[in-house]
Amino acid sequence: MNGEVVWIVSCDFGDEVHGWYIETYLIWLNVISFLVFGGACFVARYMRDEYQRYGVARYRIMVGALQVLGAAGMLAGFWLPWLGQFSAAGLALLMLCGVVVRLKIKDTLWQTMPAAVYMLLSGYIAWVGY
Repeated sequence: MNGEVVWIVSCDFGDEVHGWYIETYLIWLNVISFLVFGGACFVARYMRDEYQRYGVARYRIMVGALQVLGAAGMLAGFWLPWLGQFSAAGLALLMLCGVVVRLKIKDTLWQTMPAAVYMLLSGYIAWVGY
């Protein structure tokens, strides 16, 4: 590094930072997030209450499983890129459904934003690939 500071936000996509491309950091962000939130669907009372509020409580376990499987598929994408892209596309579709549900129950923009951001992030990863 020779003592120079590298700001990730100043890099163009496709640039290397510490031997990784920016997309790799985005993939890891997505994988970790979906593992955490998907896992929380199984155990967290807060998530149980949220799915009740959404009116889709019966789908909570399925959505959690899809999030965990999608994250695992994205992780496997480092060895099988097509699987990572397919998994990212599936997560983008899942988050699109999340955005639609939040709009349907008239959540605020602030409440809808996480699903929208993860939809866009997953869609970007599916589009750009590994």
